[in-house]
Amino acid sequence: MRPPARPRAAGTARPRPPGEGPAQHEYDGQEATGPTARGARGPAQESAQRPAAPGGPGRRPAGAKAPAPRRSVEQPAPRGPAPEPLPASRPGTARPTPSGSRDAVVSDQLADRLAERTAMARYRMWRRIGWTALALAVTAGLVWVTFFSPLLALDPAQVQVSGQGTTVDVEQVREAVTDEAGIPLPRIDTVGLREEILAMNAVKNVAITRAWPDGLTVRLTSREPVAAVPQPGDVYALMDAEGVRVGTVEDVPDRLPSIVVSLTDDEAGRRAMNAALEVLGALPRKFAGRVQTVSAATQDDVRTTLSDGRVIRWGSGAQVELKIKVAQTLLRAEPSARTIDVSSPALPVTR
Repeated sequence: MRPPARPRAAGTARPRPPGEGPAQHEYDGQEATGPTARGARGPAQESAQRPAAPGGPGRRPAGAKAPAPRRSVEQPAPRGPAPEPLPASRPGTARPTPSGSRDAVVSDQLADRLAERTAMARYRMWRRIGWTALALAVTAGLVWVTFFSPLLALDPAQVQVSGQGTTVDVEQVREAVTDEAGIPLPRIDTVGLREEILAMNAVKNVAITRAWPDGLTVRLTSREPVAAVPQPGDVYALMDAEGVRVGTVEDVPDRLPSIVVSLTDDEAGRRAMNAALEVLGALPRKFAGRVQTVSAATQDDVRTTLSDGRVIRWGSGAQVELKIKVAQTLLRAEPSARTIDVSSPALPVTR
């Protein structure tokens, strides 16, 4: 009994047994549409198509050799369904590959990512360095323009001095300021310059402000003399209301009273002069212009003589504002009075 034939793939030729001619060569793909030609025809049809051997079916002629077993030249058909084609890979994804290739792809992707991270870190570092260098350059430029360039240097023509009064030497003040010419305004030591100007004669106070971009404004408060005090050598010292000497002259200036104080005791004479100056400093400008002389035997006996010869006794320098109002009222109310005593402003006396 013949064993069942193996299935063959469609389109393959079946081997021809010995003794069969070319006419017996058949192709499974032409005979049947089934998986194999043998399975499509069946054993009965195959035996019917073969010529009968002499001696009856199943017998071999005498002296005939047994046919050699046929060898199948067909390739065994793959079992199971045919593998589907791999889908096209999208960018950035790896195709499924054997383990060796897959490891290589993963390694390449990891290296690419590391290289990308390194490049981004290097880019951020250089960008930070660039911004830092730019900020430093801008800062250095601003510092140079502000503190070292001639753009903000002091121009002597832009120096303005005001408030000098009648006793301050304006040229001396201007000369001290213009010594800073050519120096940028932020570098000018206004505190030191102010101390230098305050040390000058007759300067009571000074304010210095920068007038951008290249000027200075100097506002002075001068010490104005209120009396001339006789000094040895037939000269007069000009004194302000605070007892500060602001100048020396040979003759008493017009409309400026002279002070006569007792010089028997230096301390007592100083206190008497300070009391006289306190009274003179509080007088209104128009009233002070009428005073011709001031005398103070003691600090509690200050007297002023007006240009018309009338005498006002002030006592000390206490309550001087109230005493001035009372004296002005009495001068208008009693023009014939030659002496007005306001040492006690609540009980004034006229004679």
